[in-house]
Amino acid sequence: MNKKEKVEFIMNELERLYPAPPVPLDHTDPYTLLIAVLLSAQCTDARVNTVTPALFELADSPKKMANVSVDEIKAIIRPCGLSPAKSKNIHRLSELLLELHAGEVPADFEALEALPGVGHKTASVVMAQAFGVPAFPVDTHIHRLMYRWGLTNGKNVDQTERDAKRLFPEEKWNDLHLQIIFYAREFSPARGLKWETDHLLRECGRPSEQRKWMPQTSDFP
Repeated sequence: MNKKEKVEFIMNELERLYPAPPVPLDHTDPYTLLIAVLLSAQCTDARVNTVTPALFELADSPKKMANVSVDEIKAIIRPCGLSPAKSKNIHRLSELLLELHAGEVPADFEALEALPGVGHKTASVVMAQAFGVPAFPVDTHIHRLMYRWGLTNGKNVDQTERDAKRLFPEEKWNDLHLQIIFYAREFSPARGLKWETDHLLRECGRPSEQRKWMPQTSDFP
C-alpha cells in the first residue's frame, strides 16, 4: 500500500471499530475537561477519572478552585503524580481565567497555551473535545501507531502532528485522534502486542515493525 491507500484503509477500519468514540476523560464543561487533561500528564485516563470526582465536588469552576488552597488540591490529586506542580498550575490557571477571561475557558490556542501547565497537546484536546475545533492532539499512543504504520518518521510528536494533519482530512481529525488512541490501547500496545490481533499493523505496518512482531513460526506465512 502507498500512503494514500494506507490512510483510506486506516480511516475505514477505525470508523468500523469506533463509529462514535467517547471522550475518555470524565467532565461536564470546558473547565472540568481542561483540569482533567492537565491531570492526565504522565497519568492514565482511568486514574484521572477516579480522582476528579472528589476534586470537582470540592471545586468545579475557576472561582471555586481559586478559593481552595494549593495544599487541598494537592492532597486530592496526589494519585495522579506530579501533584506539587499540577496543584499549583490548577490554582493559578483558575485565577488567570478569572482575571483575564471572565471565568471562562478561552476557545483559543494561544490563550490556552499561555495558561500554567497547559501545553500544545492539552490545548488541542480542549479545542477539539470542548469546542469542536479541528485539532490533532498527539499522545504517546498516536505517536507510536503513526510510526508503526509508516506515516511519520517518529522523530518527535511535533512532526507526527504535522504528518497526521497533512495525511488525514481535517473534518476527521477530532474523531480520528480518539479512534487511534482506542485502537492502540486495545490492539497495539507498546509492549505485549499480539500480531494476530493487530489488523492494522499486519496490513499497513512499515516492514521493520512487521518483522519485529511477526511470529517466527510456520503457522504464519
